[in-house]
Amino acid sequence: MLKVQSEPTQVFSADFDIQGDAKAGRLSFFTPLGNTAARLEWSDHGAQLQTTGEPQQFESIADLTRHTTGTVLPIESLFEWLRGKDPATPGWQVDLGDLANGRLSAWRIAPEVPAELKIILDR
Repeated sequence: MLKVQSEPTQVFSADFDIQGDAKAGRLSFFTPLGNTAARLEWSDHGAQLQTTGEPQQFESIADLTRHTTGTVLPIESLFEWLRGKDPATPGWQVDLGDLANGRLSAWRIAPEVPAELKIILDR
């Protein structure tokens, strides 16, 4: 679940599959019926969002996440968090205390729009 404290507040919740790493990867979101709702792909050459229709191109994964959620998500740190590491991530605070049980929580505290990210992993 991602909650962005924009005006109005935006809340996103979906099953997902993430592959690759911060340099090149794919993040797919699924509907409750298991269909692909959206796919984000990124590399050194830019990023792409595929929903319905033509794919949308972006200069970077930061631009893509800002476009889709209203805030930049720390993709590089997300991969580290999922590995149980807590790299210095300016503006973000993470709780990895329950990662062994498949739960991760992170909060944007500054300087952009406040956001809360909660992940429940199926292992």
